[in-house]
Amino acid sequence: MQKAQKLTLAVLIQAALISTAYASEQSESKGFVEDAEGSVLFRTGYINRDKKAPGVKDQSSAAQSAIVKLESGFTKGVVGFGVNAVGDASFKLGENKNANNGMIPKHAPTAENPNGDSYDHWARGGASVKARVSNTTVEYGTQVLDLPVLASNTARMVPEYFTGVLATSHEIENLEVIAGKFTKNQYSDQINLDGNELDRAVVWGAKYQVNENLNTSYYGTDIKNKLERHYANVNFKQALANNSSFTYDFSGYHTNWDRGANNSLYSFIGPADGDYQNSIWAVSGTYNKGPHNVMLAYQQNSGNTGYDYGLGRGVGDGHQTIYMPNSYLSDFIGNDEKSAQIQYTYDFGAMNVPGLTWTSALVYGWDIKATDNKGTMISDNAQEREFFNQVKYTVQSGFAKDASLRVRNSYYRASNDYQSNYIGDTNEWRLFLDIPVKLF
Repeated sequence: MQKAQKLTLAVLIQAALISTAYASEQSESKGFVEDAEGSVLFRTGYINRDKKAPGVKDQSSAAQSAIVKLESGFTKGVVGFGVNAVGDASFKLGENKNANNGMIPKHAPTAENPNGDSYDHWARGGASVKARVSNTTVEYGTQVLDLPVLASNTARMVPEYFTGVLATSHEIENLEVIAGKFTKNQYSDQINLDGNELDRAVVWGAKYQVNENLNTSYYGTDIKNKLERHYANVNFKQALANNSSFTYDFSGYHTNWDRGANNSLYSFIGPADGDYQNSIWAVSGTYNKGPHNVMLAYQQNSGNTGYDYGLGRGVGDGHQTIYMPNSYLSDFIGNDEKSAQIQYTYDFGAMNVPGLTWTSALVYGWDIKATDNKGTMISDNAQEREFFNQVKYTVQSGFAKDASLRVRNSYYRASNDYQSNYIGDTNEWRLFLDIPVKLF
């Protein structure tokens, strides 16, 4: 996959040489200390998964965490330098004997306890150095990523960390170009800095705001000995009469897996030494008027395997690299699966309760090619469905401003042939209380 490396080099050279089209971020730097920012997020979290299949254990975890983020400004001059640090410290609440949902790390299994005991308390973190020229920043070290092809999972107690280098350029107005390389990946419930055994992930991409209504983006990644993945998105917002709007969105991934990764793929069909690829795309339309928001979405898979977001080690993915609309407890990523969704969100600010929102969604997936553990298809019409509800309240003012409480529930069911392939029948509850505190 040499073309990925050549493309990354070209992006970096372009970012360094392109002419500045508007004010330089570095020229406006106030200083290393003057632009520094620090915060800590106190998070109390609970996830309970009530498994309905006979013989399948429930999963329940509760913990308390403090997530610290420190960012210096940049030194003045043509080239500015700075440092960042991220870290978290946590302890479990209760026994957590069935902690298997990415919340709490576990000790290595022993003869006495083959499942491993969950940690009572733990801490993780890292630092990075950064440099900026004009409107281009390069950062090396521990980072939390928000890229459609390599995203840190932030839906657990603490974030997923990647270690590597990332260049971000804003030399052209409304255009962001990125390129990077990461060599370590630590999932949210891992103590080891490279618990996911990432060899090397090269990333590149760009997003461009054509105008105030139209946004486009493209990202790619080449993960050594695992896969090459591409993502594209187009989003257009159309203003309508009476202060309403309609938003059109298209997003999609295409993935080619290396031959050596095929034995860890999700719902693959064919010989173990075959070539595997997947394409997943979705279109959605969202109507907004006042406090009401209604979305309809259609999502579809094709290829000879489902969309795999990290079920095998070394893929460098904590199951959040799926920037698609039909994504809740299930992501509706089965082999050849089609899925449709209707979602409704209401903002209670219209009823003089600002900060309170309610979201409800129903997603149905069909035509799934389900397989056994040998890759043999046992059904070409497996189905799954999820009924999702979430209530979130964010404090709008006062000493607790920006503190939030989020409560969500998923009712998930799948046909018998799809029980062992994916999640299996589950009732899930998630409760998260977030209290952010600004340090400086």
